[in-house]
Amino acid sequence: MSSELTQSVIKRIIRQIGLECAAQGHSLSETLVAFMVKAVVLDPRNDFNMDRILTENDIQDLIQLCVTRLLDTTNPSLSTIKMQVYFDINYANRDELLSEQERVLEGKLAPVVRAITESGPHAQEEMENVYQNIITYVLLRSGLGSPTDIEAIRESVFPQTEMITFISISKKDKEQQLKDLAMLVTGIRLYNKQCQKGGRGIDDLPNILHEAIPSATRTLDERLNSCQLLAHRYTALLESMQEDRPRYSQLSTFKLKEALFNVRQYEAFLCILQSNAITSAQEVESLDIKFEEAMMVLKNTMQDKTSIESKEVFPLFMELSKLWTSYQNEMLLLSFLTNMADNLQQFLEIQSQLFPEEMLTSLLEGVTVKSDEERIKETMGTRVNVSDLNNQEWLFPETTDNFDQLLIQYHGFCAHSIGVKSITLPGNPAIGILKHKEKYYVFSSKEAAYIFAQDPDKFIQLNIEKAKKYAELIQLLELHHQVEYLVPHAQTRNANEGLMKPHPKCDSGTQTDTHILPPTIVRSYEWNEWELRRKAIKLANLRRKLTHAMQTDLSHMRRENFTQVYLPKDVGTQTKRDNSSNVPKPQIFLKGLRGGSSPTTHMVTVDLTRPLDET
Repeated sequence: MSSELTQSVIKRIIRQIGLECAAQGHSLSETLVAFMVKAVVLDPRNDFNMDRILTENDIQDLIQLCVTRLLDTTNPSLSTIKMQVYFDINYANRDELLSEQERVLEGKLAPVVRAITESGPHAQEEMENVYQNIITYVLLRSGLGSPTDIEAIRESVFPQTEMITFISISKKDKEQQLKDLAMLVTGIRLYNKQCQKGGRGIDDLPNILHEAIPSATRTLDERLNSCQLLAHRYTALLESMQEDRPRYSQLSTFKLKEALFNVRQYEAFLCILQSNAITSAQEVESLDIKFEEAMMVLKNTMQDKTSIESKEVFPLFMELSKLWTSYQNEMLLLSFLTNMADNLQQFLEIQSQLFPEEMLTSLLEGVTVKSDEERIKETMGTRVNVSDLNNQEWLFPETTDNFDQLLIQYHGFCAHSIGVKSITLPGNPAIGILKHKEKYYVFSSKEAAYIFAQDPDKFIQLNIEKAKKYAELIQLLELHHQVEYLVPHAQTRNANEGLMKPHPKCDSGTQTDTHILPPTIVRSYEWNEWELRRKAIKLANLRRKLTHAMQTDLSHMRRENFTQVYLPKDVGTQTKRDNSSNVPKPQIFLKGLRGGSSPTTHMVTVDLTRPLDET
């Protein structure tokens, strides 16, 4: 009961904040509102005691603080949190995005598939409708034409004479054949396009990608360089303010730090998108080689033949279709990355409002602005002396396997400068990586490394407290597992008066096929006992046997008894041996049977039979 009540209280707080913001013209997502509630509760300046239950007054104060921060459009921290929420909700890696695209495509094609696989047409008109649905499915699945394009329909090779065979197979086999047919048609149309014998309306995806990927990469590079320059200038300005505070008395240090965190988060997201764009470029290069090879093999196989066996050429068409699908996936990924990069721009607009270019230029007069690369280069010659800190474990490139693959804490920023200076300085692994409690930390200088190593737990806690003050640092520095969630576990002393940590829950759903296994119906099964007896008699071939019955005076009033016997089987053997020999064929001729000039007939017998010894 207490858990359900806690959930309802949290939902009421989020709903109330959303309604008050909407009343003032700001429509915000529940995710953003929930994150802001977490940020306000964690911020020590708001004085929410984490060890006691929130009262009704505390809840009202919490709502007002959240509304105030959500409506403050001049707050770089709010822009950063919005950017983080947007990225978390919308970003997906390659596998997730392609899986979602496949799921969406299957959902769109589901009505057509059902109309094809679940129908049992008998009339000619019904058969025509199913055939049209098959052509529609093939073209929509391949994405290479419209179902209303006559030329595309002509290239969809599925003879109507095969309809009867197609209808007779199972639903699962129909679905698989539809997918195979779509791939086959795609390969044939691509081959026809290459031979300039068809394929009308098919975009030249390889050339489009060759132009679009470099353009997207250049755009990302320009934006990345711009935001990095801004981060370097903010960092230099913050360092100068710590040395000469009176000079910048009218400049808000708090706003400047929030602006720095905003730019650093934008930079981190752009790096992720840039990495994906580079991966896409590499994939397209690999696809170009494979596609060219597959097309060459297909041309050599086809040549000028008028007919060819399907088992020889169909796999080549299907391989061509798979490669083309990969091209389509890269187009989808590139469009996704471009949209993400464009939408992230809006969260950086506050920078030009708070710190215009003219203002930054005047403030940075006489200040040296160092890039991250320059800072790392300055410290390349220095490293930690292990003998000075015997109680700590230090890792170096030459003594550690997979040194570049170590999971560095705080997103690679200096572990000392975050909590002490509230500045994100790039860490230099060459100085030495500190291993503390199975976690790895880098530093911007040798001095910072020595100070941190004297009491790591103290500075780690200091960084956590800094993240509570600047909530955007929780994601930027990857501190999700180190920062407490809202209110810690507490005993439910009075559930009606408080807000406690809810038990984690999630909505989930599953979907299974109607018939996931092939049908196992035994057609020869019989439930009728008499039918089984009839088949048994037939198998035993008893119709050719003689049946004898016997009845006596003592049994004729009782139940009938039958006895069946089999007659003795006729068995025969053969012992005679046959042999043969070859003898000469008799050849006897008679001369003079027709008579001659003399009145007396003289017949002569001539025996030309060969002797036995010559045979």
